[in-house]
Amino acid sequence: MTDEDQTAVRDAVSSHGAFESTHDGFEYVKTPFDATATVAAADPDDAGDGAYRVTVTVRVPSLDAVVAGETVAEVVEDGWYETFERRIADAFDVARSDGAAPPVVERTPGTDDVIVELVFETRTAGRVVEDAAALVEYVEGTYVQGVIPGYEYRDPVAGLLDSARRAAEDPTDSGREPEA
Repeated sequence: MTDEDQTAVRDAVSSHGAFESTHDGFEYVKTPFDATATVAAADPDDAGDGAYRVTVTVRVPSLDAVVAGETVAEVVEDGWYETFERRIADAFDVARSDGAAPPVVERTPGTDDVIVELVFETRTAGRVVEDAAALVEYVEGTYVQGVIPGYEYRDPVAGLLDSARRAAEDPTDSGREPEA
């Protein structure tokens, strides 16, 4: 990627407000999940000269990791995961860019983490940021939508559910903290 391309992406990131630049990309800071995006030059044979290849990675906890006071049965955890994976397959419906690869959803062995990876290509620096944000928000919303009633949850899910309840009671409340 040229210096001009890097500057255009950095400018788009800094003007968006939901992102902070990191040493190797940018972090979406409006979610309690670990959500990052990296940007590289796309293969000119696939996307043409000057295109960006963006990899959005979102780390979410497994269902069992956020249930308070009890262990989720393996069959329930597996069903939750399979449903989440199927729903993430539609992630690019919210982006203006098409996916450059099918979405990947993987459990991280030895942890309670589920990693979602979404890759797209675009020729516009502004689209890098807008589509990355839309994809992170889709993953967060899909995760919350898949929370199973009847369990008591701890953060970050408890906070997300509380925000959703407040937003349902007061449609003018976005559920997000006001920006400083």
